[in-house]
Amino acid sequence: MTESWLNKVNWSEDGLVPAIAQDAASGRVLMVAWMNREALKRTVETGEAIYWSRSRKKLWHKGEESGHIQKVQEIRMDCDSDVILLQVEQQGGIACHTGRESCFYSKLEQGRWVEIDPVLKSPDEIYKK
Repeated sequence: MTESWLNKVNWSEDGLVPAIAQDAASGRVLMVAWMNREALKRTVETGEAIYWSRSRKKLWHKGEESGHIQKVQEIRMDCDSDVILLQVEQQGGIACHTGRESCFYSKLEQGRWVEIDPVLKSPDEIYKK
């Protein structure tokens, strides 16, 4: 497969593009991460979400430690070609490193952030180090 499709992405100056992971069944936004060319290419090749970790400066296969892999059902790009949307099947029902379904568990209510989603599994159980 020719990789000219990668050239259609409007990569940032540092070679990254934001990637939104959305539950393919429910439509809930699970998380936002970053991808470089290699991460997006490997995501397509493997059918599983692979991101670029800005803090660790390396590729990050989602679920490599936790087992909470994201099986990619569909990949879309926005109208400006600068955001990727991954429709995924979230293995284990947990996308967030805090043990919640989604990273978007804090809701602004009357001027303060309230955690509205329960922890489904303790991070200590998920990341046995």
